[in-house]
Amino acid sequence: MKAIAVYDGTDEPVVTEKPRPEPAPGEALVRTLRVGVDGTDHEVISGGHGGSPEGEDHLVLGHEAVGVIEEPNDTPFEVGDVVVPTVRRPPNGANEYFARGEPDMAPEGRYHERGIVGAHGFMAEYFTSPAEFLVEIPPALAEWGFLVEPVSIAEKAIEHAYASRSAFHWEPESALILGNGSLGLLTVATLDKEFDRIYCLGRRERPDPTIDIIESLGATYVNSNETPVPAVSAAHEPMDFVFEATGYAPHAFETIEALAPNGVGALLGVPGDWEFEVDGGRLHREFVLHNKALVGSVNSGYEHFEAAVDSLSRLSDAFLDDLVTGVHGLDDFEAAFADDDTTIKTAVEFGAYEER
Repeated sequence: MKAIAVYDGTDEPVVTEKPRPEPAPGEALVRTLRVGVDGTDHEVISGGHGGSPEGEDHLVLGHEAVGVIEEPNDTPFEVGDVVVPTVRRPPNGANEYFARGEPDMAPEGRYHERGIVGAHGFMAEYFTSPAEFLVEIPPALAEWGFLVEPVSIAEKAIEHAYASRSAFHWEPESALILGNGSLGLLTVATLDKEFDRIYCLGRRERPDPTIDIIESLGATYVNSNETPVPAVSAAHEPMDFVFEATGYAPHAFETIEALAPNGVGALLGVPGDWEFEVDGGRLHREFVLHNKALVGSVNSGYEHFEAAVDSLSRLSDAFLDDLVTGVHGLDDFEAAFADDDTTIKTAVEFGAYEER
């Protein structure tokens, strides 16, 4: 079968031939429909993150996938069921995080991530997976199922932010999303029913398709070239919730200044090493005197995938059509990895869904 992989020491994805996988007991064989491309894939390709499985010289890419059950193989699924795989797998046997059903809370070294580190991904014509790592979705979402994984990332961060405020009465009204990439836009759409006022900050100038999407959702675009994060409170309003999805390290500290009293910021971006000066005493006072909080969040669990299915089902086709700027076959898969101002979200398509 054909797969898209990156070989060690290279920085370009290629189509390669792999044996069609044979499911082990408790595993289903899945025929891949679509696999999304995101910033993590670009980091893996460039060598800045992740790594190949032990003893191999390449990594099959892809962690945002949707597929159809081809062989249930004594799992609870039936042929034709549409499924989305979760990403993390236990390395060399289960550990307590997987035993508790909390692989998303495992520290580095206690997990593999398919398509990212230690395990081949889903960007192939077929893949296998244990049943407990497959989430069934409605057939109507087959076209958009590769978006379940990124939405699940937002769902977990939002859940943890609310949990951090659960010790008191908290009714947030305003939210600021830092970053107008695909994750930021999906978060704006996901939060649309929960917050009265939503802002999304980015660096792009008009005209720009992401700004059009933000405003079509009823949110306010904030141009960081004109209004940096520390100035958002004065220019607009203090924020009850800030969702950081940029990986721009200063934003983690600037978020504290943008928060309203009792507010919480969720940090999802993963920056490289970055030294810069901050007024630690002032930020410390903001935490203490105004009951502010920051939470970090990475990956997501099975229940977040389930929540993401519900959220995705509520998003309009018009929004999804605008968000997904390209779905490419194997003959032009390179276009799915292009990165320019017109690209928002792309995917590689391996096969069409046919309802049975």
